[in-house]
Amino acid sequence: MADTNPLDSGHTGIRKIIHIDMDAFFASVEQRDHPELRGKPVAVGGSAARGVVAAASYEARVFGVRSAMPSVTAKRKCPDLIFVKHRFEVYREVSRQIRAIFKTHSDLVEPLSLDEAYIDVTPENGGDKMGIGNATRIAEMIRAEIKKQTQLTASAGVSYNKFIAKIASDQNKPDGICVIKPHQGAEFVAQLPVRRFFGVGPKTAERMAKLDIHTGADLRAQSEDFLRQHFGKSAGYLFRASRGIDHRELRANRIRKSVGGERTYGEDLVTDTDLQDAFENIINIVWNSIEKSGSRGRTVTLKAKYADFRQVTRSKSADHYVENKQEFSEISRELLEQIMPVENGVRLLGLTLANLEGAEDSENENEDRTKSAQEAFEF
Repeated sequence: MADTNPLDSGHTGIRKIIHIDMDAFFASVEQRDHPELRGKPVAVGGSAARGVVAAASYEARVFGVRSAMPSVTAKRKCPDLIFVKHRFEVYREVSRQIRAIFKTHSDLVEPLSLDEAYIDVTPENGGDKMGIGNATRIAEMIRAEIKKQTQLTASAGVSYNKFIAKIASDQNKPDGICVIKPHQGAEFVAQLPVRRFFGVGPKTAERMAKLDIHTGADLRAQSEDFLRQHFGKSAGYLFRASRGIDHRELRANRIRKSVGGERTYGEDLVTDTDLQDAFENIINIVWNSIEKSGSRGRTVTLKAKYADFRQVTRSKSADHYVENKQEFSEISRELLEQIMPVENGVRLLGLTLANLEGAEDSENENEDRTKSAQEAFEF
């Protein structure tokens, strides 16, 4: 029988998007290079009291260990956890190998971090340089070549837009592939928990639960006006995504504008000691995110929101790129001192590194703003 899947048939008007996500990338590199770690629960990161897990092997994930988790929590969940110091230069070199593999199939590659990227293999867009004509086959070829060259596994999502391809790559991890055809998109999204939607963190999910919104289907049942009333400027994105719609184009070699994250606390931080302790955790988590993205920047920005919802920001720019965690920490603490002592409780803290290398040459596109909003994470 002839293949009727538009993703694989040369059918015009349908984009063919692949999302490749390396499996437990940092931890897998360490297990590859250190055979004694294979088959054991491994965490890349610091084991000190204020350390944070940058990556966890699948053996560690069985115990509930996750990236961005405080090391003390990870050790409590998995007493046999082996902590390994990160080697970001090694990870960057492997990432360069992987991106070279992508480029053999398409020049339309949008890296999201060292371990994941979108690849547009739509022939009409200039993708599929080898003329394979089958997006699923291309994804399998990429995965096989990654395994051959790096001895590491990757998972892939194949679909007609970026939103679904990215979620699909996580469906059959590790070392798996998931293909979502255009006629399957809406139903695939309908069964997703709302936490799988980008930008929906714990606090937003909690607000949704109070509105009896738990799945993509529940989101799709709401009007855009309703979503705007409750979720503000995210409404348009949620309305479209819940229907499997995502018109964002791939931005080849997209330049990030910033890397950062923030946390809203269940209980306000009311003392300087509480504030400083919480801030150290944010420094660790955000720096791990910076390292994972492979970014270098010159401007550090602190964001704080008080119990009365008054918000303040403080920024400092260096005359050079911030090269290491110590320098990032020193600048961040200097900014924190500017808002101390605490006069009333602090309910939110965040840090961002901006003025990134190469960003001054990039265009201020809607795509960048959209991605920035979706990549802001709650932890």
